[in-house]
Amino acid sequence: MRRTILVVVIVVLSSVEYVQATWAIFDKPEATYTRFTGIDGSNVVGWYGDAAGEHGLLYNGTDWTTYDQPGGDNTRIYDIDGSNLVGNDVSGSASHGFLYNGTDWTTLDKPGATKTSIFEISGSNLVGSYKDGTGDHGFLYDGTDWTTLDMPGASSPTYITGIEDSNIVGWYSDVFSSHGFLYNITSDTWTTFDKPGADGTTIKGIDGSNLVGKYYDGTGEHGFLYDGTSWTTLDFPTTGNILITGIDGDNIVGRYVDDLGGVHGFIYTVPEPSTLLLLGLGVLMVRRKAKIFLKGTKNEN
Repeated sequence: MRRTILVVVIVVLSSVEYVQATWAIFDKPEATYTRFTGIDGSNVVGWYGDAAGEHGLLYNGTDWTTYDQPGGDNTRIYDIDGSNLVGNDVSGSASHGFLYNGTDWTTLDKPGATKTSIFEISGSNLVGSYKDGTGDHGFLYDGTDWTTLDMPGASSPTYITGIEDSNIVGWYSDVFSSHGFLYNITSDTWTTFDKPGADGTTIKGIDGSNLVGKYYDGTGEHGFLYDGTSWTTLDFPTTGNILITGIDGDNIVGRYVDDLGGVHGFIYTVPEPSTLLLLGLGVLMVRRKAKIFLKGTKNEN
């Protein structure tokens, strides 16, 4: 009798190593201070100051580009989405939002508001905050309609600082402290987020399930990354106050203030595990005589 026996043996051997996180500091040449506020791929935006005032900036990893809104006094860029930049121009006590598409500057002021600031853009949707006679309010602007968004039950201002798809993030205050929140446009639900043990929490940016911002406690201000499960404190390796304002993939941006009062932009790269996976697949076929074929593949991520 002829018999064929097929035996498949799979052996998996894996090991995980974590790549060290990196902090990179950036100062716009000849600027007195530099702030990073938003990131999209390799492009980082923000603003810097010099003797002439404040100017928007874009840094692509090699070159610095300055942006000044025509007729404006102090241009601050908060976010970038492709070729679109958003922010506000500040003149004395006035603040006007803007959208710059790479060619044209469009001033965007919430009707009836005395101040408008646009903090983030996602496609055709812009979010930010405005001020009127009743206080500060969050808003969503879709290119046509302005929708006011105030955290239900909040006794003080609502600030909206980030948007991705149908999720909007920001922070609000009550009589006790500040609290981060996530608002889902589709389900019309508000969720509050407080860093455990913190005296106050503000959320500044969102990317997928990751939220970033700052919290404060008895020791000062600290940056954080919240992935939906765990809170990770992000403090600059040296002393100084940190403010995290944006995230894209593994890169987080913001500014920190050193002991001498200097303000610097930074990019923090989140450590990623490097996995070595060894997969051995053996096929044993016996047809009168045993023949063993063993093939191995190695994947490293």
